[in-house]
Amino acid sequence: MTPHPPPPSRFRKWVRNRYRLNDLGISKAQIAIIIGAGMILLVPLMVLPLFFAAGPSIYNALKGGQNGDCNNGAKQPGQSGSAKDIPRSYLELYKKAGEKFGLPWNVLAGIGKEETNHGRSDLPGVHSGENYAHAGGPMQFIPGTWQAYAVDGNNDGKKDRYEPADAIFTAARYLKANGAPDKMWTAIWHYNQASWYVDDVLRYARHYASGDFTIQNDQPTPDCSNINIPAGSSAAVKKVIEYARQQIGKWYLWGGAGPDRFDCSGLTMMAYRQIGVNITRTTYTQLPFGKKIPKGQQQPGDLVFFGSMSAPHHVGLVIGNGKMIEAPHTGAQIRISSYKRPDLVAFTRPLAVKGVKPSLG
Repeated sequence: MTPHPPPPSRFRKWVRNRYRLNDLGISKAQIAIIIGAGMILLVPLMVLPLFFAAGPSIYNALKGGQNGDCNNGAKQPGQSGSAKDIPRSYLELYKKAGEKFGLPWNVLAGIGKEETNHGRSDLPGVHSGENYAHAGGPMQFIPGTWQAYAVDGNNDGKKDRYEPADAIFTAARYLKANGAPDKMWTAIWHYNQASWYVDDVLRYARHYASGDFTIQNDQPTPDCSNINIPAGSSAAVKKVIEYARQQIGKWYLWGGAGPDRFDCSGLTMMAYRQIGVNITRTTYTQLPFGKKIPKGQQQPGDLVFFGSMSAPHHVGLVIGNGKMIEAPHTGAQIRISSYKRPDLVAFTRPLAVKGVKPSLG
């Protein structure tokens, strides 16, 4: 082990005792020259260890980013007492990945909670194999997305979606690629294309953060423009759409069916009730109720469904020109919006069902 040089204040004594220069017959002037030269050499020896001992922080500050990653100087939220719910190893990984990719660690934690309860779930596909959607690992990646965005989070030379470090760092990279943190709502929506999913993740994220936590909310704003129903639409269709239009601006309520608040299927059910057509109550049962309409042949008054054919999670009322009236999700108001979304699965026409006869009375 190489001995460290002594502090500058003891350098003169150190030289005298270690080398006994006077005993060698060297003059005081020569001693002064030797000491001066030693001091010149000593300063860099002291500074360099301090520079590198400071870890990557000083070095990376000069490089312009930790480990070469552009984290944009993102300020990380504090940790609330509720974060005790997160296993320590996962909490550290969420924070490291958030710092590395420049996005809030607690959003990653929100996704981890929503997907697999931070890897504690025993459902298929969490620790091995895949679930019904072919997703696997603690952050639930399907093979195609994993292949495109996988990160070796623990630097072991492998990219394993069942390895928490790899999965969490990949989730951070995927959010970043989809606009986080500037377009956080959209980034989370791309992770699982449903408004309710974004709501759940952000609720957990706020729960885990200390103090107020907000995101750049780029959620699409309601389009409250006038509705131009095609002239050929029936009086029944016009009445259905007019009822839905009158509800624009009212707040969403899960299980609500008016008159002040609605959920998505409650709104469509009540709109059709205005013409004496009793369609079923839930999104799941409304999908098989109507006649399936091929994409491209939808008309005003049709219903549009999102999610999957086996488990639709949302329904809206088509009004034409690529638009629908919908009761979106908790915390949002009934609005006009585009139905041209990646999770669109079907259109149906309740009025085309055999035996359905609208009444305008």
